[in-house]
Amino acid sequence: MQLRYAFRLDPTPGQRSSLARAFGCARVVYNDAVAAREQARATGRPFPTAAVLSRTLITEAKKTPARHWLGEVSAVVLQQALRDVEAAYRNFFASRTGERKGPRLGAPRFKSRKDHRQAIRFTANARWRITPAGRLSLPKIGEVRVRWSRTLPCVPSSVTVVKDAAGRYFASFVIDTDPDADAARMPDSDQAVGIDLGLVHFAVLSYGTKIDSPRFLRRAEKKLKKAQRELSRKQKGSSNREKARRKVARAHARVADARREFHHQLSTQLIRENQTVAVEDLAVSGLARTRLAKSIHDAGWSRFIRLLEYKAERYGRTFVKVGRFEPTSQVCSACGHRDGPKPLHVREWTCTGCGTVHDRDHNAAKNVKAAGLAVTACGAPVRPEPVLAQREETGSHGIHTGNRAA
Repeated sequence: MQLRYAFRLDPTPGQRSSLARAFGCARVVYNDAVAAREQARATGRPFPTAAVLSRTLITEAKKTPARHWLGEVSAVVLQQALRDVEAAYRNFFASRTGERKGPRLGAPRFKSRKDHRQAIRFTANARWRITPAGRLSLPKIGEVRVRWSRTLPCVPSSVTVVKDAAGRYFASFVIDTDPDADAARMPDSDQAVGIDLGLVHFAVLSYGTKIDSPRFLRRAEKKLKKAQRELSRKQKGSSNREKARRKVARAHARVADARREFHHQLSTQLIRENQTVAVEDLAVSGLARTRLAKSIHDAGWSRFIRLLEYKAERYGRTFVKVGRFEPTSQVCSACGHRDGPKPLHVREWTCTGCGTVHDRDHNAAKNVKAAGLAVTACGAPVRPEPVLAQREETGSHGIHTGNRAA
């Protein structure tokens, strides 16, 4: 299984200029590839192959006066930009034909130099390395200081340098996990848990624990509104507006980092303590179109479920998604009597069959656990599909904890 380990970078002013140059060159090659394919489509000619694009847009372009500056950056960065174009078109066509699940994707578009998030990728062919001093050596950029928060478990296969909207730099390493090491890290457990997600309480567990919703966005809303007002008053195109924009981006980044940290800690705790984890498959995209949209997005249910899913796959746990139409809030977890639907303001109810007084969320969590155990007992295919590398798996995310190299 592949995962991403992200660490904060502290490039020098000269290295920032080199990174900006690499971001720009990769963006130009990406846009040239999109333009070449769109021109071929408009004229009815076959799409140029990756080899043809590499020869014309990189090798031959470096010899022209208009694109000679492409030679100032690593060729691997430019080749990976072409790979990104190929992947974008594959996903687009797979979405059009129905092979790719989820919402339909649009055709690849040109990248703008005004995009606030930039990224370049170095594979093993680029000969990047981690120096004995714990710095990340990148070709034609130099040795960049890394804020190591933990030791890399193995030698990474590639590294992606990312600049986010807040102006922070990250190095995202792709590693292959060791199943034996993961099994030793989290031995088997005989516990199972059902999770009912909500807004007042982020999660109610089947054994009665209620985890309050942190509401990171709601708590930071006052500062965000003030920063946004200051941004709106700045003249467009001025340096003061750019400073105000970064201030807003940093405020949003703090909210996102806090939410991500909360999700990681809670999901890891649940996976460590339980062998089977069951959760309701919520229609988050539909719920996000209601009047509770801001609170639902603030909770981040989808990301939390994805974290549970891939961590269960990594550590050999069983993860079950209970159908969203399962009447978990209508059925008595004690006797199984179905009491019918109830409005949201009803938080406690008494079963008409056995007289048991139920907390709505706790009863739902018990039913989710029972449904999950029933699925595993029947031998249904409940294990998730292989998960792609997750950017937010681990890392410092801006917290300085000293230098530690792999």
